[in-house]
This record gives sequence, structure tokens and C-alpha cells, in this order.
Amino acid sequence: MDDDDDRPATFASPACFLHEIDPAYAGLPGPLDLQAWRDVNRWRKSERERLLAERLAIPAEVRAGHGEAIAARVLAEIGDVEGRIVSAYWPFRGEPDFRPFMEEVARRGGRTALPVVVEKGRPLEFHLWQAGEALSRGVWNIPVPAAANPCRPDIVIAPVVGYDPAGYRLGYGGGFFDRTLAAMAERPRVIGIGYRSARVSTIYPQLHDVPMDMIVTEACTVRPQDSTVRALT
Repeated sequence: MDDDDDRPATFASPACFLHEIDPAYAGLPGPLDLQAWRDVNRWRKSERERLLAERLAIPAEVRAGHGEAIAARVLAEIGDVEGRIVSAYWPFRGEPDFRPFMEEVARRGGRTALPVVVEKGRPLEFHLWQAGEALSRGVWNIPVPAAANPCRPDIVIAPVVGYDPAGYRLGYGGGFFDRTLAAMAERPRVIGIGYRSARVSTIYPQLHDVPMDMIVTEACTVRPQDSTVRALT
């Protein structure tokens, strides 16, 4: 997967690409500490590799159980889905499998969507899709809806490679989710999901990083807005 973390974007939302303009022109603080960014970038790449290796080492049956537990907790969090659009994702590299979750949302009267990478450097698009409808191969061979049917989701489920107590998400490095959220006129409710073992003390967030509204794992829900963690009892 392409990695944009080596492109410093400290000063602004990537959606408008102000980070590629002189900070003085944009009316933003400066100067950009390139060395500090390089240090964070190196750490993120190393941590991403470690977390992915650990995730893939979890036995498939254990991951499946964790995925079911996470899905149940997310459904409890979002409540009534009738008439609402929930975007999930196609599982990749050991992520929790949320395809049964999408089927359950549809059964409860909601609509489901998948994110679509249009091209590098641009926000994601969301297209309506439900189980049984045709798929085609998208970027990195991840399935995407074969029929273009763009939508604005009410809830976005974002898988994490890592997460911290402040609700920041460590992804694959492309910056797609941050760029997408920054570009949306009305922000949906964004729920990060991952395994409890993906927790780190901090991802060293930069100004372009966008925190999730909550992070849900198989064992706890992290709510950054009030700095609480609700664990299973």
C-alpha cells in the first residue's frame, strides 16, 4: 500500500492541500519542523509494521471471535439504524471482518456502503452497497461496488492499525480517512475499530490527524471526548 507519511502535512487539512503551500502565505504558524516530522514518520512506519505483524499472528479463529464481539459493541453504540447509511469496509490484512455486521445493519432497516479510493491524494468516496450486489477490484485489489452509487454516510466505521487513548488512529499511511473527514461539509459519526492489542500510548498526532469519535475493541470502548474507557465486566 502506498505511504504518504513521508509528506509533511503538519499545518493544515490535507483536503485543501494548504500543507503544500508556504505557511506564511496560508497564515499558519511556522517554521515547519521537518526533523521532528521525520522522526515521527520513522516511528509510525516502524510501529505500523510491528502492529500489522502482531495482528496477522493472531489465529484466524481468535480474530473471528474478536470481530463478532466488536460488531456487537458497535451495534449497541449506534442503536437504531433504520433509514441510516452505515459505511463499513472490506476486510484487509487481518482486520475485523465486518461483512456480517453490514448484513445485520441491512436486516435492521439500514443501508450500507463501502469506501472507494478514487486516486492517491484525494478524499475517499462512499458508494452504497449491500451483500449480494456486484463488486469489482479497486486499488490494492480491494473489492469495491461495481455500480457507482455515491452517498453521504451517517456513520463511518474506520479500521485501525493502531490507536491511542485520545482517539487518534494509526492507519496504513495514505491519509485517506483524515483527508476525507476534513473535506466533508457535515462530518458523520466516525467509529474506529480494532483489536485491544493495537493500543499504543500515543501516535504523536499532527495537526492534520483527525481523532475518531470513539474506538471500539473486543474488550473496551475508548471515548476521547471525556477521556474514559468502558471495559467489559
